[in-house]
Amino acid sequence: MSKCEQCIIRQFNSLKALTREELVRISGCKTSRIIKKGEVIFEEGDAVNGVFCVKDGVCKLSKLSSNGKDHIVKLVVKGDLLGQRSLVGEESANLSAVALNDMEVCFIPKSEIMQDLQKNPKFTLDMLQQMAHDLKESDNVIVDMAQKSVKNRLADVLIYLNDHFGVDDDGFLAINLSREDYANVVGTATESAIRILSQFKKDGFISTQGKQIKIENLHKLKLIE
Repeated sequence: MSKCEQCIIRQFNSLKALTREELVRISGCKTSRIIKKGEVIFEEGDAVNGVFCVKDGVCKLSKLSSNGKDHIVKLVVKGDLLGQRSLVGEESANLSAVALNDMEVCFIPKSEIMQDLQKNPKFTLDMLQQMAHDLKESDNVIVDMAQKSVKNRLADVLIYLNDHFGVDDDGFLAINLSREDYANVVGTATESAIRILSQFKKDGFISTQGKQIKIENLHKLKLIE
């Protein structure tokens, strides 16, 4: 088991604000876990009872709408904390978390995190600032959903994946979403997402190999309205 005080991952989240003594205490009670691609970490309505620190991998956070369709609201990546909002708000999870690829996470029990929130103002402030940032991003998503076309939003998703996760050795996007996932991110039917991606391919903006996508003309994708 790696020690929290020696883990470079904590520098990317609120755990960086903890003292060495607090990190040593957390190291003694955290549990490490490997999560396989497609595995559910938690579902809407679950009591999370702690936070997950993502050491490696990516998961999707999604919300089930009244018509039974999932909407992906965020991708949680290496270095992020998962579940802190439900913990601080003392409520059940309002989102589901599913691994998009194999992940390694550390789970820190609620009792330990709450102890640090009560005693370490720097940690509390950092946690609040991160949640405020997440809220700001959610506001931007709402505006984009209202003002941008589905084609524009889908192009934005491809650009985001390229900029934040890069490509593999063959030039394909490193994060491989299903066509249904693309539809759930931009808020449209799977058939519509497939049709738009096919048009992008026909126009030479992307190429595909099975489910994999390679961006061929990033500049043209950025010009889509």
